[in-house]
Amino acid sequence: MGSLNFKIIYRFLGITAILNGLFMFISFPFSFFNDEKEAWGILNAGIITVFIGYMLFYFNKTKNTHIHKKEGYLIVTLGWLTLTFTGMLPYLLSGAIPNLANAIFETISGYSTTGASILADIDGTSKGILFWRSATHWIGGMGIIVLTIAILPLLGIGGMQLFMAEAPGPSADKLHPRITDTAKRLYLIYVSLTFAEFFLLKMAGMTWFDAINHAMATMSTGGFSTKTDSVAFYNGQPLIQYIIIFFMIVAGTNFVLSYYALKGKVQKVFQSEEFKYYFFGILGVTAIVAVLILFFQDPNLNTVLAHPEVYGKTESAFRHALFMVTSVVTTTGFVTADFTMWNYFATGIFFALFFTGGSAGSTSGGVKVVRHIIMLKNSFLEFKKALHPNAIIPVRYDGKSVNPQIVFNILSFFIIYMLIFILASVTLTFLGLDFMSALGASASCLGNIGPAIGSVSPVDNYHHLSDAAKYFCSFLMLIGRLELFTVLILFTPFFWSKN
Repeated sequence: MGSLNFKIIYRFLGITAILNGLFMFISFPFSFFNDEKEAWGILNAGIITVFIGYMLFYFNKTKNTHIHKKEGYLIVTLGWLTLTFTGMLPYLLSGAIPNLANAIFETISGYSTTGASILADIDGTSKGILFWRSATHWIGGMGIIVLTIAILPLLGIGGMQLFMAEAPGPSADKLHPRITDTAKRLYLIYVSLTFAEFFLLKMAGMTWFDAINHAMATMSTGGFSTKTDSVAFYNGQPLIQYIIIFFMIVAGTNFVLSYYALKGKVQKVFQSEEFKYYFFGILGVTAIVAVLILFFQDPNLNTVLAHPEVYGKTESAFRHALFMVTSVVTTTGFVTADFTMWNYFATGIFFALFFTGGSAGSTSGGVKVVRHIIMLKNSFLEFKKALHPNAIIPVRYDGKSVNPQIVFNILSFFIIYMLIFILASVTLTFLGLDFMSALGASASCLGNIGPAIGSVSPVDNYHHLSDAAKYFCSFLMLIGRLELFTVLILFTPFFWSKN
């Protein structure tokens, strides 16, 4: 394969930084027109970021514009680090988050669409910073790498390797044979759904500022809110919460299926095996949790019945159960109630949901539903093979045989995922967290979820963690967002060999 083409890598990172800086310029007016002191810090951050990007792009011209697989992996990981180290500048230069560990944590949490925060008083945070937080979600949701693929042909650079490294899930279904057209269609869907949710939330009673921020955070399955109480602030407005539930489900669905649905081919959606498990799984778990809320709340947990604000206890129990189950499964992380205060069994259910994730090809994080389906099918086939050792019985998914190599890859992914979770939990206890909080934080950060259990429950945040723990959680969020292998492969000696 030869040596790495660092000029094309730097050139790509330059494009990434320039686009990141442009979003900072969009954030600037929100502070400037509200006479906020943070405005000039945001503007300066944008200028610095665009300058860095321009220098990287301009001084690394090269005739060899082909991207090999090695460059693809390196560009995606370094691209995310470029986003992080430039994306934290608005926090640092504006003084909104002066501590470096906090700024890195909040920034990676944004781009990785985790939604874990160190900010205690979100209501008192400037509008420019709040918009920038939501923008980091929106940029990271589909991946600025995919966005850049859409314009790479203008620069004479091909991008299939980048798409395969960046696209979430075990496979990258394409809407069109040309990868650039796929990227454009993905972003058209992403932008359209964001504006649709913004419009509906505004009509339902949100301010236009809150509506655009929550729309960006929902479609990216991020979870940063403009309210300290998150979506619980709107517990008296059920319509707003149902709108967010709908778009969380859509955001956690494979975007290829969303494309088919928008084209009127709804039957293709319900023909998808993964979507059926994902959608009906959410409804089934919601029913269990709603029953637990209604009839089995532990009085020792000192809570009232899930805020029966408008339509009574039954509707309230169903709505809060559906919202929180959807929020955790899609790894969005919005909160309407504290599930750790409902019932110990309910807390156990939600902890198990930390390891599910949404659909492959969506903006959600986590293990992904399709991996669980294939692992379960493969496990059941092992029983058949025990009785019929000479039989060749392939794993079938969506009516087709699954390549054994894909099955092995999925099993490897899950083993490594669980191994990292265990090691991360032990590490966080060493860094000062109690056992329950360490389990919750490691599962939540690795799965890009946000709220967890213990001292990082849905009504708490991550501010109390030590700086070392914040850096470690930031690393977990990064490798979780890029699905482990994309980052971890860089730590292997054979990646850097010239063979």
